Amino acid sequence: MIKEPSFRESVDLMFNRAVSLMDLEPGLEEKIRVCNATYTVRFGVRLRGKMHTFTGYRSVHSEHMEPVKGGIRYALGVNQDEVEALAALMTYKCALVETPFGGSKGGLCIDPREWEEHELERITRRFAYELAKRDLINPSQNVPAPDMGTGEREMAWIADQYRRMNTTDINAAACVTGKPPHAGGIAGRVEATGRGVQYALREFFRHPEDVAMAGLSGKLDGKRVIVQGLGNVGYHAAHFLETEDGAKITGIIEHDGALFSPAGLDVDAVRAWIVKYGGVTGYPDATHSSDGGTVLEQECDILIPAALEGVIHLGNVANIKAPLIIEAANGPVTAGADEYLRDKGTVIIPDMYANAGGVTVSYFEWVKNLSHIRFGRMQRRQEEARHQLVVDELERLDKYLGDAWSMTPDFKQKYLRGADELELVRSGLDDTMRTAYQSMREVWHGRDDVTDLRVAAYLVAIDRVAASYRAAGL
Repeated sequence: MIKEPSFRESVDLMFNRAVSLMDLEPGLEEKIRVCNATYTVRFGVRLRGKMHTFTGYRSVHSEHMEPVKGGIRYALGVNQDEVEALAALMTYKCALVETPFGGSKGGLCIDPREWEEHELERITRRFAYELAKRDLINPSQNVPAPDMGTGEREMAWIADQYRRMNTTDINAAACVTGKPPHAGGIAGRVEATGRGVQYALREFFRHPEDVAMAGLSGKLDGKRVIVQGLGNVGYHAAHFLETEDGAKITGIIEHDGALFSPAGLDVDAVRAWIVKYGGVTGYPDATHSSDGGTVLEQECDILIPAALEGVIHLGNVANIKAPLIIEAANGPVTAGADEYLRDKGTVIIPDMYANAGGVTVSYFEWVKNLSHIRFGRMQRRQEEARHQLVVDELERLDKYLGDAWSMTPDFKQKYLRGADELELVRSGLDDTMRTAYQSMREVWHGRDDVTDLRVAAYLVAIDRVAASYRAAGL
């Protein structure tokens, strides 16, 4: 068995590759590299008649901007190294997409499926209490979000716990993002990471020379896509690519095997089956394979690893046929596999950029909570009133010209609608993903010593972090 670098070592290796191409003063390079602080908490909760002790982490990688931002994951494999690596990735991700946060990450060693909802609530509230009393949850210092194993429900519990401890904090709702819409959340947050993956691919396909570098041509329409992991991120990415861009989802890989169908799978039907039966086994309209890894190696145009770290590694990378990989998960390609794929000419759209939709919309939610008003509330009807003036004039023209000219049937209905919160959130996310891709692309094509998008992303991000530190006089 080949010894591969851990996820943490992979992030360090990729950081080193980028820094070797930069002219940073050594002290500053070290300052950006290291994790500022990691807090380990062990707390007890009385459940099922006895005391259970849980171990949790909150790591702060960089405070060049505050608050720091990053998800909390619930998984048995959570450890300090992983949390610190993910916190570092958050720093670079926020810098790349220009959200004004530093990087942080949290985790709790727990299998959420082993506990009832009311038990999970007690565990989550106690974890939140331990973090909040040390300002590791705070609207102006550290703002968590959902990650693997957590969602809107857990964020609502955390927000409520913080509010109970800080009864006079008018900005308490901004202590965490990814909350349910009726508890201070924002429209479009649940779909955000998957939607960001779609926008990233759309932007990539707007540049024919980039598409050609992956050995592809044309647009997203008709492209064969294999998705590994149909959780929140994988499902939304696959759903939008299928329904809005005409892509064919030919493979879906889950924990209990995989489905494959050259004609294309119905993503919503597969999702409904997984929700009902807990996995893809027994799904009727596709070929089922008990070994998901074989489907990962099938021919396709785009591969979307959307679940775990390290699913593409030195053990299987030689069999990966996809010419374009977009990393919807954090670190799904190990450093060794990354090098192999680069040499082969596979184009990888890196995690740091590809899954930044979540933190981008989290930023919008945080801003909404601090401004205490939903997006669109002030301007929406005014937009509609101005559009009405144009429509009235066109209708007058319509009457005046008779049969010579008439308005397109659904123009009026489309044009008259002012943007609601969801449309504004999607617009902001689309703009963010486009701008960030262009900043990476400029480095990718503008420098002879940069051969791939990952190094380009690290260069852009580290440069911005360094600029922040210099401006702060550190």
